[in-house]
Amino acid sequence: MASVVLSEAEKLYIVHGVQEDLRVDGRGCEDYRCAEVETDVVSNTSGSARVKLGDTDVLVGIKSEMGTPKLEKPDEGYLEFFVDCSSNATPELEGRGGEELGTDIANTLYRVFSCENSVDLKSLCINPREHCWVLYVDVLLLECGGNIFDAISIAVKAALFNTRIPKVRVLEDEEGTKEIELSDDPYDCIRLNVEEVPCIVTLSKIGYRHVVDATLQEEACSLASLLISVTSKGALTSMKKVGKGSLDPESIFEMMETGQRVGKSLHIALQKILDEEESLGTSRPKVGFLG
Repeated sequence: MASVVLSEAEKLYIVHGVQEDLRVDGRGCEDYRCAEVETDVVSNTSGSARVKLGDTDVLVGIKSEMGTPKLEKPDEGYLEFFVDCSSNATPELEGRGGEELGTDIANTLYRVFSCENSVDLKSLCINPREHCWVLYVDVLLLECGGNIFDAISIAVKAALFNTRIPKVRVLEDEEGTKEIELSDDPYDCIRLNVEEVPCIVTLSKIGYRHVVDATLQEEACSLASLLISVTSKGALTSMKKVGKGSLDPESIFEMMETGQRVGKSLHIALQKILDEEESLGTSRPKVGFLG
C-alpha cells in the first residue's frame, strides 16, 4: 500500500484535528472527497468506468465472454477479477509490491461479490451446464491518493451499471445439436441490475475517532482500518480489518454503524450520477480515457 512519511508534529496536527471533527482539507470525519465518475470510457469493452476520488484514479473495464458454468453452479454465470496496480500510481507499487496489492484487492472483490444477491448470476446463464456469460472485470489503479478500496468498488459498480451483454438465442436442429446466435442489434442487450451491488466503505481509526475516505497523510496516522461492504439499503455484507493495530469491540460497533450510514448516502449519490449520465444517452460529451 502506498504511504507517506510524516514527522511527529505533522501526525499530531492531523490526529488533534480529527478529534475535533476537522480534517486538514476542511472535511468532517464522515465526509467523502469530491468524486468524479464517468462511464463508457473504454472502447471494445462491454462496460467501463473511471473514478477519481481526490488524488486516487481508477479505471475499470468489463468484457463479457462465453464460457462454461462452474460445476457447483450449473445455472449461473460468474465474475473474474484482475487488478493491475500501475507503478506510476506510486513508486512503492513497482515489482512485488504492486503484485501483492493487486492480489489483495482482487481477493477483497471476490469476497464482496460472493454475497448471494450482489449480482443476478442466473441472468448470465445461457444454457445450464453448457454455456454462460463470464464477466472479466479488469481494474487498473492509475494513481494512488488514499482510500483505494472505496474508489475501486465505486468504479466496479459504475462499470457493471454500464455493461451491456448481447442477447442470445439457442437454436436446436432436428438432431438435437444446439447452435448459439448472438443478436447484432446493440440495443438488444441484457443490462445488469446493480441495486444490490455493495460499495466498500473504509473506516480508518485515528486517535480515538474514525474517518471515512482517508487521504494518504491520514492513512499514515492510522494503525488500523475496517473495510465494510454495504448495499444501497444499508445491509452489511462483509467486513475486513487491515493494518497492524487493534480495534476494541466498541470501536468496531461504532465503525459498522458509521459505515452503514455513510454507505447508504454513497449509493444514493452514485446512482444519481449514473442515472444522469444514462439520461443524456449518446448526446453526452465524452471525456474518454485519453481525454
